[in-house]
Amino acid sequence: MLSILFPGSDILRGMADATNDPIDRLVAQWRRERPDLDVAPMAVLARLFRAARIADRAVETGLAAHGLQPGWFDLLSALRRSGPAYRLTPGQLSSSLMLSTGGMTKRLDRMTEAGLVERLPDPTDRRGALIALTARGRRAIDAAVTDHVANEARLLQGLTKAERRQLDTLLRKLEPPA
Repeated sequence: MLSILFPGSDILRGMADATNDPIDRLVAQWRRERPDLDVAPMAVLARLFRAARIADRAVETGLAAHGLQPGWFDLLSALRRSGPAYRLTPGQLSSSLMLSTGGMTKRLDRMTEAGLVERLPDPTDRRGALIALTARGRRAIDAAVTDHVANEARLLQGLTKAERRQLDTLLRKLEPPA
């Protein structure tokens, strides 16, 4: 990692070669083979992608313990966050979850069969429907979100609170402008 911060140092380049970190090795190899390239962005993004894969696996495992898939958790979360009466239109859910209407229909069918949500007529639109969180769905999301937040805290336990805030600030800078 030091060689990324100090790319001109032969001593630090040698340290990177000796490390057990695969990303440091990859960067050192590229620096050796293509010293004309600044491969520091490659290292940063490789670490970001690796962290995302680790987090994805941990989240999936945690949700599976509650019988939920990540997509189901997202939908139940959107309904729970909407507040009482925990109802949204399919269009609102599609927009919130960035999911196609076809994908939303399929997900809603499965979650309705599982008893987590129900379709209700929309009193303001005779042709429309509302998706409502069932009592079972509310119990599932309340239990899952408690464990989910604890799991995420565990994933970040190697960082101080200040480092978490700093990381959050830095990652926001990578988001495209709205």
